[in-house]
Amino acid sequence: MLAAALGLAAASLLPATGALADEGGRLSTHVLDTLSGKPAGGMKIDFYVSENGAYRLVTQMTTNADGRTDKPVLAGDALKAGRYQFVFHVGDYFQAKGVPQSDPPFLDLVPIQFSIADAKAHYHVPLLTTPWSYSTYRGS
Repeated sequence: MLAAALGLAAASLLPATGALADEGGRLSTHVLDTLSGKPAGGMKIDFYVSENGAYRLVTQMTTNADGRTDKPVLAGDALKAGRYQFVFHVGDYFQAKGVPQSDPPFLDLVPIQFSIADAKAHYHVPLLTTPWSYSTYRGS
């Protein structure tokens, strides 16, 4: 009814045929340095998949200037239902920025374990961090 009231065809509000259906799912991440209020460029991230009850390293990446990876971590057919883990190298990141930390740092490696249930969905797992705290959520 809203489309008709605005003089729009209902079809114009929908994506082009197959635009989303063919895209498949994807997994992405990014890191925000909440101490500085900026993206955490240059943070190393390890990515693991759980197989037979143990985590296996799949790849290592480093965030770009926008605190994101240059491409999705997994996309399309590579994204499968299962258990995964990111390990964010928070201690090294803040040390490289010259932020005073204890020795050893209070937060060094921050693991985030999560599950993917729908391989056709977008899963975004951001990290918001300081040298002393972090949080995450399922983003969009």
